[in-house]
Amino acid sequence: MDVGSIIFLVVVVGAVFYVVSIYNTLVKLKNRYENGFSQIEVQLKRRYDLIPNLVEVAKGYMQHEKETLEAVISARNEAAALLKGAAATVSDDALKQLSGAENALQSALGKMNIVMEDYPDLKANENMMQLSEELTTTENRVAFSRQAFNDAVTEYNTYRQTFPPVFFAGMFGHPTNARLLEFEDSAQIQAAPKVDF
Repeated sequence: MDVGSIIFLVVVVGAVFYVVSIYNTLVKLKNRYENGFSQIEVQLKRRYDLIPNLVEVAKGYMQHEKETLEAVISARNEAAALLKGAAATVSDDALKQLSGAENALQSALGKMNIVMEDYPDLKANENMMQLSEELTTTENRVAFSRQAFNDAVTEYNTYRQTFPPVFFAGMFGHPTNARLLEFEDSAQIQAAPKVDF
């Protein structure tokens, strides 16, 4: 074997290893953001489990606000159903639908919090205070998990769009960028207490 053949063989083997490295990196980054979504799913399920309890406690005090309570439960059920679909396939369309359902749920919870202002006994109820605290904690966990997911998606998209991975991504089953998961600001759900002096 002459020197030219050896150099050619080394270049070919090096190119193959480089392409394999690109494939492995795409798979690793995709798995990372899919795992990130799984963490969001855990926290959202926890929140969906807390909401019926919150509404049940509120029912005793807010008998004339049946429409508001039903809107919260309806929005919760729709978001929970869409979460199942998004968990099955972390696709662009599924994340878009989940994002819309989450925004509707947050809006319904925000309206419920506004209505609760008219019921001081409800706000002072120990069960309601505990559930509100758990919901706030869960909201913080959702936000943290969503940030980790969006960071993983951004890392995947950045790598996928760089040269030369952009040439190989489609061939390796990564034809499009991943979608970020964006919700309206969940801080509106838990309004800050008013202090009067």
